[in-house]
Amino acid sequence: MFLILAFVSLVAPAQDTSSDTIIAPELKEQELQEIVVEAPKVIHKADMDVYHPSRSAVENSRNGMQLLGNLMIPSLTVSDALSSIQASGQSVQVRINGREATIDQVRALLPETVRRVEWIDNPGLRYGGANYVLNFIVANPTLGGSFMSSARPALNQAWGFYMADVKFNAGRSQWEVGGNFKLTDKIKIYRDYTETFTYPDGHSLVRRETSRGGNMDNSMLNAWASYNYIKPDTMVFMAEFGLHGNISDKFIYNGLLSVSDGSDDILLTDSHGNNGTTPSVSLYWQQHFKNRQMLVVDLSASFYSGRTFSDYQEQLPRQASYLTDIHTDIKDRNQAYAVEADYVRHWQNSRFTAGLSYTANRNRSEYVNLAAAVFHQRQDKVYFFAEYFYRFNKWSATVGMGAQYTDFLFKESNQGNHSWSPRPQATITYSLSQSHNFRLSFTSWQSAPSLAETNIVPQQLDGFQWRVGNQSLKTADSYMLTFRYGFDIPRVSSSFGIRAFTSSNAITPLLQWEGDKLVTTYENSHGLQNLSFFLAPQIEIIPGWLSVSGYVQYRMERMRGTGYKCRSNAWSGNASVRLMHWGFMLSGKYMRSQRDLWGEKISWGENLNIIDLSYSWKEWQFSTGIIMPFGKYDQGSKSLSKWNRNEQHMRLDMRVPYVQISYNLQWGRQKRGAEKLINSDASTDRSTAGGR
Repeated sequence: MFLILAFVSLVAPAQDTSSDTIIAPELKEQELQEIVVEAPKVIHKADMDVYHPSRSAVENSRNGMQLLGNLMIPSLTVSDALSSIQASGQSVQVRINGREATIDQVRALLPETVRRVEWIDNPGLRYGGANYVLNFIVANPTLGGSFMSSARPALNQAWGFYMADVKFNAGRSQWEVGGNFKLTDKIKIYRDYTETFTYPDGHSLVRRETSRGGNMDNSMLNAWASYNYIKPDTMVFMAEFGLHGNISDKFIYNGLLSVSDGSDDILLTDSHGNNGTTPSVSLYWQQHFKNRQMLVVDLSASFYSGRTFSDYQEQLPRQASYLTDIHTDIKDRNQAYAVEADYVRHWQNSRFTAGLSYTANRNRSEYVNLAAAVFHQRQDKVYFFAEYFYRFNKWSATVGMGAQYTDFLFKESNQGNHSWSPRPQATITYSLSQSHNFRLSFTSWQSAPSLAETNIVPQQLDGFQWRVGNQSLKTADSYMLTFRYGFDIPRVSSSFGIRAFTSSNAITPLLQWEGDKLVTTYENSHGLQNLSFFLAPQIEIIPGWLSVSGYVQYRMERMRGTGYKCRSNAWSGNASVRLMHWGFMLSGKYMRSQRDLWGEKISWGENLNIIDLSYSWKEWQFSTGIIMPFGKYDQGSKSLSKWNRNEQHMRLDMRVPYVQISYNLQWGRQKRGAEKLINSDASTDRSTAGGR
């Protein structure tokens, strides 16, 4: 399909798009040595791809998420309707002028203020092990204030998204207040589930579920306020306050369970969920010095107070008593504190960066169902790094070394672990010409055990399945090697490559029998390896009117653990098409999620497709669309364990038509919001209740 579209794009009549650029003259002078492709507005640098929004992309956007989608970066899957940004099925770290940000903050960006978007698919050491990084570079607007609002209700069920954000300026100061509300209330769900248990003596038991329906809630509220003071090229100060409220995150499922041993069918009810609030605060200081030096310091803290619950019941029809009646109720009071400092020094063809960060987590979990037993976990991380970038002729190279110290302790048992982990990283790039470049990169990172993986309190999942954590887990090391070739021809920009990944001691689930109980615990496995081949084209069929982009990946995986060896081969990808003219924009997206092998389970996220039609008029935008107009929504997993083989498909009633109205108002003379160059991570952990 992409080859056909590429051919069509070559024979389609050309149109002049030179007037679409919004690159400032000084930026053009600084970037004359880069590889510039006018149609897709992409500049390939040694360590990133830079996308400049066209005039039509800006005019057809009312927030930062819509603008990002209109850029059609090939390997990205962007959904404003679903509030998600992914690349190759993995998470993407988003930043604004170098400061780590949230999707809500990206959505609150005015499209007119975004001068370029930096796409980094091989992040350096300062990004803390991120898979991919998107960095929005925002310029100073000329207006003194702005108001942004949007409402997106569904037409057939209780689903929608609503937001508002306002900014005010006075001298060198800026105030911002905003909030949003996401509604998902009683969405119908269905589950296809079959499992086969094999006992140590060899006999097996098959259980098949017939869905009797259920529903899902996922409503949340976010609010934020910030103050910043900017003295250009000298000093920036910022204070941010935020509140995240998980109003209702609940799943209730009813099914009829048939068993192969001939016993009567069983009615089951499976429900789990959580709710709570997370206030947070961040203080930021950035100071410039002579000789192109800079020091950045960021402090942040957050506090989570909430409840996690799980209920599982099995009952014979027309019987009042229960065969199985399991209730788990956990109250968390978790705190996180972080501080990070970076030093950056620039020269004409090189850059040196060094940083140090400290993160502390203090977790307190009260098990209401276990006579209010209380457990405490302490976790501390120290990370420092140094990285050097140098460009010479057609070559450029980045080398760096980081180190992470992890220490965690469980107060009640006085048991814990600590470790030092090196984090080497290197990238080399060669530009054969303005249209062809090659890059080889090596990166590494560490993953510490989570609160759920180390929780030693036994949790019953159903009639004979249990889960218990492992406090002897060690921090896992991961390494990745990527080779990428990028090329640009008229109206076509593309890249393809190969990626190899290994984690010799990945933390994964482990199933084992203990008497008549099948227990899921966790171990440092014998290793996960995968090899991926990918292709990511972007094609301007009719410049300024019709364009397509996509990403296709084929991945082969191998996983080894105690008593098992598993393999998986699967393809994934996404495709987007956009047609816009006269203020109208018609877009379509298709997403097939990545299949992930982890332990003895293959899991996949959402397979989705979306169609959207919008019209922009002055400060307004009116849209209508439908989620899942074709096919079935599918999210699920497949267990390969010899003790429990199962396959689960979660079906949601996601054929959702919606309308959206957006309004942007700007006035006066506005300063740009202060944006951090670094962001310390003070994310609180939380418990996980049982659930089949």
